[in-house]
Order: sequence, then C-alpha cells, then structure tokens
Amino acid sequence: MSGVVESGRVAAATGRERIPHAVEPEMTPFVRAIGKFIGIALIAAVAAGVVEGLRSNGGIVDALVRALSTTEVGFAMVLILLGSLVEGFGYGLSLGTKWPYTRNIVILMLRSDPEAAHRVVATLVGLVAVALAILALDVNTLSGLGLIVVTALFGMGTLYVLAGKAPSLVHGIHGLLAYGVFLIFLVNLVYPGMNFWTYLGSMGALHALLFAVLLGGMTTGQRGFGKAIGAFVKPQKASQWTVAAHVSAALLLVATLGWMMPAYPVAFYLAVIQVAVGFLLFHSVNLKPKDPGIMVAFHQGMVLSMSLAIVLVWR
Repeated sequence: MSGVVESGRVAAATGRERIPHAVEPEMTPFVRAIGKFIGIALIAAVAAGVVEGLRSNGGIVDALVRALSTTEVGFAMVLILLGSLVEGFGYGLSLGTKWPYTRNIVILMLRSDPEAAHRVVATLVGLVAVALAILALDVNTLSGLGLIVVTALFGMGTLYVLAGKAPSLVHGIHGLLAYGVFLIFLVNLVYPGMNFWTYLGSMGALHALLFAVLLGGMTTGQRGFGKAIGAFVKPQKASQWTVAAHVSAALLLVATLGWMMPAYPVAFYLAVIQVAVGFLLFHSVNLKPKDPGIMVAFHQGMVLSMSLAIVLVWR
C-alpha cells in the first residue's frame, strides 16, 4: 500500500499521469539541456522554411509549399534524432505502452521528456504533411503522408517490442519508414518534380544505407528495454546474431560507397568513421544497457549526415 502511495506522490511531483508498465528514467541536467537544444532545432527548421519561402520566385502557394517542405525536412530530422535520444537516455517506456498521447504530454515535453517530445514532433510532421498534400498533391506528398501514417503505427509497435511483446523486425521497419519519410520530403525539396520512387529505385547507395538502418533498428529491438548484448567473438544468441548482421550491412555500405567512388566521397568517409562509432556504441550499450547515452544520437546523426551527403552529393 505504501508503494502505491509513494508512486502517487512521485507522479504528482513530476506531473506524470500514472501509466501501467511505464519505466521512468532519471531526468538529468544533460537531458534537460538536450531538450532545449531540440527546441532550438525546431525553431531553426521553421526559420529555414520562412527564409526559403521568401526566396521563392513563384506565387504565394509555391512559396508556402517551399517553406513547408523545408520545415518538414527539418522536423523529420529532429524526429529521427529524438528517437535516438529516447533510446540513449532510457525513455523508451517512459510513457509505458500507452499510445499516442497522455493527458499531460505537452507538459512532459516542456520538461524535456524525449519520448513525449518524440510523439509531439511526430504529430507536427503529420500535420505539415497534410498541408503539403492539400497544397501540392502529387505522388511524393501523398506517399509521404501515407508513410507517416504507417510509421506512426509501427511506432506504437516499437513500445511492445521494448516490452518484449513483439518481434524486433517491427522496430527495424519503424526506423526504415522514418528514414523513408525524411528522404521523400528531402528529395521532393531538392529535386522538384522528380518521382521519389523512381529516384530511390536507381540509388544503390541509398539501398545499402537503408538496409543498414533496418538491421540497426532490429538490433535495438532485439535487445529490448535495458538489456545488454554482451561481448562475443562468435554469436551465441539472437541479439548477437543481429549485431553481426548489422555490422555486415555496415561493411556492405562501406564497400558499396567505395565501389562508387568518387561519386559520393563524403558519404564514403562518413561510413568508414561510422563503423568505428558503431563499435563504441556497442561498448556503451554493454556498459550501460538502460541508458547508453549520447553516443546513440551521435550514431544516428552520422546516418542522417550520410543520407544528406548522398542525396545532396556532398564533395
């Protein structure tokens, strides 16, 4: 009885709704600082959209579409980074398996809860996609909106993966779809009028990258919530076999980009560095399985950078 009373006091003190199966991590000054940084990144995405809209040479609708498209790309990047922060700081089940909202989700977001922020920003991404589909309905905006809906549904599934009630493939597909959303709006912004699916079909570099993303998400899902993978030479359990597959996919990405040299030089060098970052992340996960820290976000940031380097052909 005293435990229930204490739980109620904690919930009242933190402003959290009492949710079954929720695991509340520690709110550190570093997490709060990251929360402020995410807020700044969202404002920057809006500001970039405003600038792009003002620079547009078309009419009001064209300018608005350009502005919203730019902001959508920024929001999609923030959303992916928030997902990595959720994992890195142990917030995967901070709202339990309740989805998509709790009655105080905005308050929790303002208090720098990454999972609450992740769901609110996902909503913003969806709303902007609806606006773009209305203003400029084509295969890309319609596909982007559809991908967002499916990604959200798989996002619900990831909660059950972490709770040990769904297969790791669900987590992997969620990550793959999240990058699909980011890429479809990025390509639509950079190459107006190009069919995204035609573009994607011809981009072998992105195929290798997205395959690694899929297996990376499965690696997270395979270990579940707060579980170490364990050091190994020869894989002995499912999570270790998944890590081995993910490493193989990372090496395949390096080989693919190397074979395509000098087409994507920056992406190639980032991929080489990412292999080393991945090993550091592997050790972080084993040392602190519940909250491996900022290395998760850094690892994800490298993937975003590689995606940009490929699509924008950085040299």
